[in-house]
Amino acid sequence: MVALHSPLIAPSILSADFARMGEEVAAVSHAGADWLHLDVMDGHFVPNMTFGPGMIAALRPYTDKPFDVHLMIDPTDPFIEAFANAGADHIHVHIENNAHVHRSLQHIRALGKKPGIAICPATPPEALQYVLDLVDIILVMTVNPGFGGQKFLESQLPKIRTLRRMADATGRDIRIGVDGGVDVHTARLATEAGADMMVAGTSVYGRKDYESAIMALREAGRPS
Repeated sequence: MVALHSPLIAPSILSADFARMGEEVAAVSHAGADWLHLDVMDGHFVPNMTFGPGMIAALRPYTDKPFDVHLMIDPTDPFIEAFANAGADHIHVHIENNAHVHRSLQHIRALGKKPGIAICPATPPEALQYVLDLVDIILVMTVNPGFGGQKFLESQLPKIRTLRRMADATGRDIRIGVDGGVDVHTARLATEAGADMMVAGTSVYGRKDYESAIMALREAGRPS
């Protein structure tokens, strides 16, 4: 299954210069980013720590692009409203650490935000079968979550294909994003499998020219 349109590009600020975070968000926004991806890590669910809702609120004035917030925290539910109020537009929760993820997704929708579900490499796609009616975005982790700069796991391509079929069968407009190891080569592999959103960290923020980096990723994922 090939994506029918060029993928959305969502630079991950995890790879930005934390000392200049506002300017970095504004820079990729002006360079053509579709969304801004914000990785929230707690040092418990994943082996790293980043930031909380205060950072989301502080960065919100620097762009009008959607904030795609990925909660890699445990527990999740007590913090959803805080991130929504801070300026998140989309909120991803993980299937792996939430026994009541159905309720979490309903809560995100009730707050007026787009619900997303994230899935780790070892989790089978069938785990999402009973929440597809509640999500707008599926985020396939193509690395083990916790750190930027990892190598894309090509073992996840069959999962993307399966999830694309499952999503299409609902008749709903569900985005499928990939997060981890995205570059011009892997962006093409992922979009050929059915993904239509790319979270890109070092392949954007590791380049001097953010605009050309974003354009290269978008072109790599363009249907042939």
